[in-house]
Amino acid sequence: MQETQNPFPLLHRRVLQLDATDNVAVALRNLSAGETVLVGGQPCVVASPIPAKHKFALRDLKAGDPVIMYGVLVGKATQPIRRGELIATSNVRHEAAETHPREASLSWTAPDVSRWQDRMFLGYHRSDEQVGTRNYWLVIPLVFCENRNIRALQQAFEYGLGFASGHAYQRQVARLADLYTKGRIEEIQRFAPELEPAAQEGHRLFPNVDGIRFLTHEGGCGGTREDARLLCGLIAGYIRHPNVAGATVLSLGCQHAQISLLREEIAKRDAHFNKPLLIFDQQASGLEFDMVSRAIRETFLGLIQANQATRKPAPLSQLVVGLKCGGSDGFSGITANPAIGHTADLIAVLGGRTILSEFPELCGVEQSLIDRCVTRELADRYLSLMQAYAARAAAIGSGFDSNPSPGNIKDGIITDAMKSAGAVKKGGTSPVVDVLDYPEYATRPGLSLLCTPGNDVEAVTGQVGAGANIVLFTTGLGTPTGNPIAPVVKLSTNSALANRMPDIIDFDCGPIITGEKTIQQSGEEILEYILQVASGEKHTKAEVNRQEDFIPWKRGISL
Repeated sequence: MQETQNPFPLLHRRVLQLDATDNVAVALRNLSAGETVLVGGQPCVVASPIPAKHKFALRDLKAGDPVIMYGVLVGKATQPIRRGELIATSNVRHEAAETHPREASLSWTAPDVSRWQDRMFLGYHRSDEQVGTRNYWLVIPLVFCENRNIRALQQAFEYGLGFASGHAYQRQVARLADLYTKGRIEEIQRFAPELEPAAQEGHRLFPNVDGIRFLTHEGGCGGTREDARLLCGLIAGYIRHPNVAGATVLSLGCQHAQISLLREEIAKRDAHFNKPLLIFDQQASGLEFDMVSRAIRETFLGLIQANQATRKPAPLSQLVVGLKCGGSDGFSGITANPAIGHTADLIAVLGGRTILSEFPELCGVEQSLIDRCVTRELADRYLSLMQAYAARAAAIGSGFDSNPSPGNIKDGIITDAMKSAGAVKKGGTSPVVDVLDYPEYATRPGLSLLCTPGNDVEAVTGQVGAGANIVLFTTGLGTPTGNPIAPVVKLSTNSALANRMPDIIDFDCGPIITGEKTIQQSGEEILEYILQVASGEKHTKAEVNRQEDFIPWKRGISL
């Protein structure tokens, strides 16, 4: 990343050229037409107003000229663009570089991890040698027909065992109802509650159990057999997950996602699986009341067993970290994404696992990942998965080029290749040790690529299903995304967001923009933060807010 060299305080850190070969620069604050900024030591007159986070041309561009950012092709000009003029969807379209087979020999300079070499975190050790950062019991259906029974179990357990307490919104409604019964309508009209601190959970019968997580979904039947198998594979990943002590599964009986299919997928991930697994089939049980009552009794006995687990020291090689961005802005690829990329490199050297997904947001940077694969076979598999995914999108009249959202575009990310060039920074620079199709499980130390959509919840759901026991999630616009069983650490790309939405942001990467911190310093601080979260010393905002998002990826059509 090349910063402007500027001796004039009034011009300091207003713009940034990310690579010496770039023909566009990024505005770090709003720029007015007529201003002079220095880029690479050369003055440039701003030709049109440039909002912060947006890009402007560093030389005159003709229609058809490439637009280069991060040192890669991110678009082509659709009309002439003057030097100093805004780069926008009106004058640039998506364009990505072609790929070729992996040829270069792999070389990587690993960061120094000596200060963490002997560090430990406190986690839950499982019999399969995985280590959890939390200790949950999982309750999940094999088919959407059982969602009502899952919700009945949730209501029974959460309030009966002190895992839930009255939410601030519930207390607001109760207060309004009280005013209404007293005929105090004017007070209702003036009612303006203040933000309250999170309510403390009540007395917990099982203090070593972090909670019971009740998941629902809309799959399991009515779709393709492929989707049924993918769903069973995802559920198997959650059951095998180190943050899960045991699971209760409800089945209707006649659905595509059969119990036998779930058992096959569990065996793929762990041939010696021995966690408590309670499965109830409604059509074989007779009365629904009988099935739910048995599920309550046996789950309660499972909780007694889960409560025997305690936290014990574990090496950092047991960290499995998902790398995700959502609600991205023009600073995402400059601050938070490269910061967690450095964290990912540290974890890779320490023997941990990291997972980079969101394949539509790797469009245009395929070659850099191909060249980082440790074998030609992995490179070929990655490219094959990317091409197959792109073909599916094209078959329904869409494509990766339509990936940037209105929020992305408004905040300076105007093409998919531009978005991808910033998104790939989350994966750092370490070698790619594995390439996984959804919902395969990550087992190799180092960076794995996992095929998922860019959709925030679907991607995080897939990363956790692949074994991530913590997720790092960067955001420039703000998104509350969480997960039922894995802590999701939310990192802001800019300090304005961290100050505006402190109820969802855990870590501010904005000081990178102001120059108060480097990417490396922030990456190291993020690793320290991870260790506190992994040990249960800190809980993420998503956990505190009970943001428990779970959406399986459905690839096929409904039948």
